[in-house]
Amino acid sequence: MKKIVINGNRPLKGEVTISGAKNSAVALIPAAILADSPVTLEGVPDIQDVHSLMEILEIMGVKVKFENNTLEIDPREIVSIPMPSGKINSLRASYYFMGALLAKFGEGVVGLPGGCNLGPRPIDLHIKGFETLGATVTNEQGAMYLRTDEKGLQGERIYMDMVSIGATINVMLAAVKAKGKTIIENAAHEPEIIDVATLLNNMGAKIRGAGTNEIRIEGVEHLHGCRHMIIPDRIEAGTYLSMAAAVGQGVTVKNVIFEHLESFIAKLEEMGVRMDVSEDSIYVHPAEKLNPISVKTFPYPGFATDLQQPITPLLFKAQGTSEIIDTIYPKRIGHIPELARMGGDARVEGNYMYLGHTAHLTGAEVAASDLRAGACLVIAGLMAEGTTKISKVENILRGYDHIIEKLTALGADIQMIEE
Repeated sequence: MKKIVINGNRPLKGEVTISGAKNSAVALIPAAILADSPVTLEGVPDIQDVHSLMEILEIMGVKVKFENNTLEIDPREIVSIPMPSGKINSLRASYYFMGALLAKFGEGVVGLPGGCNLGPRPIDLHIKGFETLGATVTNEQGAMYLRTDEKGLQGERIYMDMVSIGATINVMLAAVKAKGKTIIENAAHEPEIIDVATLLNNMGAKIRGAGTNEIRIEGVEHLHGCRHMIIPDRIEAGTYLSMAAAVGQGVTVKNVIFEHLESFIAKLEEMGVRMDVSEDSIYVHPAEKLNPISVKTFPYPGFATDLQQPITPLLFKAQGTSEIIDTIYPKRIGHIPELARMGGDARVEGNYMYLGHTAHLTGAEVAASDLRAGACLVIAGLMAEGTTKISKVENILRGYDHIIEKLTALGADIQMIEE
């Protein structure tokens, strides 16, 4: 079993460069199979989710080559075959193959998605979107069977009952080759949706309105290969900004798009964290007296649910009690008992998490219940006195590119061990 071991209470100093966005990469890779010629993705994070997607592509006959964060995908010999449920179950974002396979072949078989256990995340919206476009979707023995009749997918007006980044992207993938015009109403606004739409448009799709609540798609018959640079990972950036404020003695976070992080940075400023924002980097000054805050997660451009866990350890440094409510995933609380085990004043009451001022965290044996909880525990381990051992590190490696190397370069005493 792999574990991350941190000897804490050491100041971080220097520069760290943010990798390409995980939540973009896991959608861009399935999108690439829609092309009739090779697609090159630059800035792809070297994370477990990317490697899982590459394995799925290879099983389908797609040629892939990955080096120096550049992924070449050649889908010319792809065949539509049922997807191996083991890989699907370990990877939530594999559900983007549903929309891509429907558009490419008019059919597909995809295992039900896995990933972090954050409570119910139904795919009803995805299915409703596919069925509105003319597909038949059935659940047979734990796999989703997607089929179309001889007419194929037909453009339609689709209203999303709730804002969903996953459903917005999946329906967009299915609709790019549907006959006629598709309009997605109440669409999600996330930067990753714009990133996917940019790739598809570079491939020859006709998508307008990505990033607004109405996306219009004119179906095309063919899509071709292209080169595409992935946007920086705003969640990784927020994680390192929180880390820099918690244990930094002057840290520069590079390859950042400030506009993607405005709601998060506003909360850091409200706490009293001093930052110098440049065109594509943010310098975080050593934090002094910090104020307690209230955090409420919302869909983009609100405070991201993926950043409520990474900001949590920083709240222990505030002079007072902070509160967090996650309106998107209320069950995203697995980090709280682990922080309490490290001596943090952390508790859950109803839907609220309360974090009180904690002068000293103490190293302990803790487990990463999900990806962002793992990031939270890494920050807590860096803050703590003594040694912290984090298990279930596969959850962390799913989404953070070279986290051990990046933190070591900043001066952390951190390593991965096999026990």
